[in-house]
Amino acid sequence: MTKIKVSGCIVTYNESETIVPCVQSLLEYTRGVDFQLYISDNCSQDETVELIQKRFPEVKILKNETNGGFGYGHDQVMEFLDSDYHVVINPDIFVKEDTIRELVAYLEAHPEAGMVTPRILNPDGSEQFLPKRPPSIRYVILSKFRPFRKHRRFYTREDDHLDTSTPIEFCTGCFFAIRTSLFKELGGFDRRYYMYFEDADLSRMVLEQGYEIIFHPAVAVYHIWHRANTRTIKGIVRFLSSMVKYFQKWGWRFC
Repeated sequence: MTKIKVSGCIVTYNESETIVPCVQSLLEYTRGVDFQLYISDNCSQDETVELIQKRFPEVKILKNETNGGFGYGHDQVMEFLDSDYHVVINPDIFVKEDTIRELVAYLEAHPEAGMVTPRILNPDGSEQFLPKRPPSIRYVILSKFRPFRKHRRFYTREDDHLDTSTPIEFCTGCFFAIRTSLFKELGGFDRRYYMYFEDADLSRMVLEQGYEIIFHPAVAVYHIWHRANTRTIKGIVRFLSSMVKYFQKWGWRFC
């Protein structure tokens, strides 16, 4: 029987403070998996690449010539992939269990599923309720104002108390597994998004292909989520620019 091959990719840009525990935990909890981890570095100016080369020689590093953003960085690895399943990973993620093996097992057992994501937790163990419904103006703009915060809870399905594997429409880009053949067929992420909405866009493309996206809360990862990018003028402009690109592509929705 052919052994299942799994790949993973982390896009980095000046991640020297977070990358070591991320990579260390991933390698620790994939020892029973035929797993190859890639780092796609978007021209870091700190010691990110040197740290990885020194601490983790088994990790393959791609040194990109430009910082083209999140989707661009992840797409650079596609030509090297010969895996059955591929995992997209943020550099501020760490794991405490065999999450990747469990997600791959789910995809193996459920051919209707193209993409699967675990429960995302804060370092203290509390849950990060990340979007599970498609973006709309009500969710991404109106819900940011205090009188309308209830719309955010609906956006993330927080009040649904999802404790079993459930089909969703929007898979967060911070950590998910996807069939490598599907990822390649879709051409990876749409590189028009520098940052933000590329995960919502990919989710829509997966659903358009007739696959399900599954939230699988039986396993979890930990996410050190700072949200710093949307607290600067540059970050806000990038968010709004990506939002417009998304709605122009998929249609403007208020609800």
